Amino acid sequence: MNWKNVLYLLRVERKSGRLIRGIKATRYRENSFIAYWPYWVATIIGVLGGLLANVIASAYYSSSASAGAQSLDVSAVGFFSVLPTLVLGMSIVFTLFQQIQLAGKASSQVMYWLPVTWEEHSLASILASLLGLPAAIVAGLSAGLIVFSSFNGLILQGLLTIVILLAAAFLASTITEILRILQVRFTGAVYKSSGRAAIWLRLAGSLLVIIIFYIIYFYAISGTNTFILSLTAAQNGAWYVPLVWPALIISYLTKGLYLQGLLFLGLSAVLITGLYYFAAELNKRFGLYEPPAITVQKSGVYAPKIGLLGKFGFSSVEAALIRKDLRAFTRRRELLGIYFMPIIITIVSIFYSFGFGNSGSANTALWSGVIFLVPASGMAMLLGQVLIGEEGSVIWRIYASPISPKNLVKSKFFLTIIFSVIILVITGVIGIVVFQPSFRKVTIAMVEAFFIAMAVASVSLQIGLRAPDFSGTRRTRMVRQEWSLIGSAVGVIVGAAVFAPVFAQYGLAFLSNTSVSSLNYAIGVVVSAVISIVITVVFYRINIGTAQKLLQKAEV
Repeated sequence: MNWKNVLYLLRVERKSGRLIRGIKATRYRENSFIAYWPYWVATIIGVLGGLLANVIASAYYSSSASAGAQSLDVSAVGFFSVLPTLVLGMSIVFTLFQQIQLAGKASSQVMYWLPVTWEEHSLASILASLLGLPAAIVAGLSAGLIVFSSFNGLILQGLLTIVILLAAAFLASTITEILRILQVRFTGAVYKSSGRAAIWLRLAGSLLVIIIFYIIYFYAISGTNTFILSLTAAQNGAWYVPLVWPALIISYLTKGLYLQGLLFLGLSAVLITGLYYFAAELNKRFGLYEPPAITVQKSGVYAPKIGLLGKFGFSSVEAALIRKDLRAFTRRRELLGIYFMPIIITIVSIFYSFGFGNSGSANTALWSGVIFLVPASGMAMLLGQVLIGEEGSVIWRIYASPISPKNLVKSKFFLTIIFSVIILVITGVIGIVVFQPSFRKVTIAMVEAFFIAMAVASVSLQIGLRAPDFSGTRRTRMVRQEWSLIGSAVGVIVGAAVFAPVFAQYGLAFLSNTSVSSLNYAIGVVVSAVISIVITVVFYRINIGTAQKLLQKAEV
C-alpha cells in the first residue's frame, strides 16, 4: 500500500467532485475556506449544540424534576452509545443520495491506467465518500461532544465516542462503496437483457431507501426520549448484528466491562478490514464494467408508426419529444428525485393523520385532503419548471431540429399533465383505501386536483421556459434557483385560487355548522373549472411566445 498514492487519489476525488458541483466548470482555482464550508459550519453548529445541551442538562438536574432520574453520567453515556448507530445510518442514506445525484453526470473517477493498485483506488474512493457529508456530521457531533464533555467531566468518554464515530463513518463509506460497485454490475447485467427492468428496479430501490428513512424519522420525532431508549435497548439486544458493534464498544467500555468492550472492538476491526478487502476485490472484477448504451436493430426496415400518441392528435414531432422525455424521466437517476415528492407527501399525510409526530388524530380530514390535492399539483409544479432545463447542454438538438414553439410547448405541457394524472390516480387510490371518504368527497377532490394541476402546470412551464438552467453540473437544478422559488410561490397562489370556490363552500359549512348541498358543491367545482381553464389558456399562449424567443437564441 503506497499511502502517497492514496493521498494523491483522494485529492483528485475530492477536488474533481467539487469542480463538478461548481457552476463554472472552467474555474480550477478554488477558495479553501469556501471549499470546506460544510466542516466549519457543522463545527459551529456542534459547538452551539454542545453549549445548549449543557445548559439544558444543568437546568434539569438542578431542579426537582430530576428526582428519581438517572445520573447525568449514566444518561450522557447512554446517549453517546447511540451516536455511532445514528451516524452509520445517516452516512449510508446520505451517501446513497449523493451517488444518485452523481449518476449520469461527469465522472470524478481517476483514469484506470494510472500506476495504482485496486487496493489504493478502493481506499481513496472510500475516504473520498467519508470526507463528504459523513465527515461533516462527525465534525459537528465531535465539536458538541467535546464542549459538553468538558463541562461535565466526561472527557475520556467523549474522546472514545469521537474515535468510534470515525470508525462508524468509515464503515458506512465502505458499505456504500460495495453497494455502488454491485449496483454498477447488476444494472449493467440487467441492461443487457432488458433496459426497462433495470430502470424500474433502480427506481424501486431508491424509493425504498426514501421510505425507510422517513419511517425511521417519524418514529424518532414521535418521542425523542423513547426513541433513544428504544434504540439503546435494541442495539444491546441485537449484539449479533455487525452494524451495532461500534456502538457496543462505547456501551461496554464506559460501564467498566472491558472484556466485552475489547471483544467488540476486535470484531469491529475485523469487520471493517474484511469489508474493505471485499470492496477492493469487487473493484478488481467489476470496476471497469460499463453497461451498453444502445442496442442496434439487427434486421428489418424502419418505418415510422402513428402510435398511441398520434391517435390522440399529437404530431410526429410532438410524439417524439414526449417519448424522449418519458425515457429521460425513467432512465436518468438525477431526475428520480421528482418521484420522491409524492411518495414523501403520501407518507407524511398518512403518518400525521393517525397521530404520529404529536399531531393528534383531529387532523385526519386535513391530511386526507392533502393526499388527494397536493401530490398531483406538486408534480405539475416540479415538472413544469424542469422539463426545459432537463435538456441540459444538448439543448442544441432542440435548436437544430424542425421543432416549432407550439410543438415544444404542447409536448412539454401534456407530458406534465400525463405524469400528474398518473400520480393523482395512484395517490387517490391510496387515499380512498386509507381514509375511506364518501363518494362525493372523492369525486370533488379528484376533479379539483386535476383542475389545480392543469393550471399550475401551465404557469410552471412559463418559469421553465423563462429561466432554464442548461449548465448540466453535478447539482442539477434545471431551472435557476431564484426563479424556481418565484415559480413555487406563484404555483401555490394559482392552486389556492383554483380551489378557493370549493374551499369557500367548506368554510361556510363549517362556520354555519350546516351541510352543503351537492348543487352548491357543483357550482363551486364549475367556478374552479372556469378559473383553471382561463389560467391555463392564457399562460399556454404566453408560453408559446416565450418558447419562440427561446428557440430564436440559436440564431443569435
